[in-house]
Amino acid sequence: MQDRPPACEDADAADGDRGALSPSADDEAGAGHKIHPYLLRGLAIERPNQVWAMDITYIPMARGFVYLAVVLDWFSRRVLSWRLSITMEAAFCVETLQDAMARHGKPEIFNTDQGSQFTGQAFTGMLADNGIAISMDGKGAWRDNVFVERLWRSVKYEEVYLRAYDSVSEARTSIGSYLDFYNSRRPHSSLDGMTPDQAYFTPLPLRMAA
Repeated sequence: MQDRPPACEDADAADGDRGALSPSADDEAGAGHKIHPYLLRGLAIERPNQVWAMDITYIPMARGFVYLAVVLDWFSRRVLSWRLSITMEAAFCVETLQDAMARHGKPEIFNTDQGSQFTGQAFTGMLADNGIAISMDGKGAWRDNVFVERLWRSVKYEEVYLRAYDSVSEARTSIGSYLDFYNSRRPHSSLDGMTPDQAYFTPLPLRMAA
C-alpha cells in the first residue's frame, strides 16, 4: 500500500472536527430509552480493554452517502471493529459491537453518545448481559468522546475527502485499507510514538521497560 500524506505523521496533532453525526442528524434517545451517566471524567485509563468507545459518522460518496461505525479502544486508539451501512438502524451497531467482542473479549466500560442506536435495549442489553459498565457522553458534549472525534478527522481528511466512492463496496475496501494503515502504521505522540497496534498488543511491563 502506498504511503499516506505527511499529515498522517502524528495522529494526535489535531483535535476532532466534529466528524460524528450532529444531534440534528442523529436520532436522540427515544421514549423509554435509558440515558446512563458519563463515567470517564477523571478516570485514569491505563490499559487496553479498560474502556471502549463507539460512534457513527457519515461518509459521502460520489452519489449519496453511507454510515461508518467504529469501536475504538480508548487507551491504545486502536480500531477494534467497524462496519458500513446505508441506514442507521440499531442492528448495524449491535453487529459492530458483537464483532469487537468476538475478536477482543470485552471492556470494563463502554462509552457512546446518547443516540437511539446506543440507548435501545438491543445495544444496552448486550453490554449489561456481559457485565460491562455503560457510559454516555453528556448531551452535545462531543469532547467526552474526543479520541473517536480525532479518528473521524483522520478518516475524513486522509481518506474520504480524497476519494469519490462509486459504490458501497468500493468505500468498504478503501476505508478498510485506511483503517489497517491507521492501526498498524500511524504513530501517536500520546503513545510515545507507537502505533495503535503496538500500544494495544504490547504488554504494559514491556512498554515500561523499553
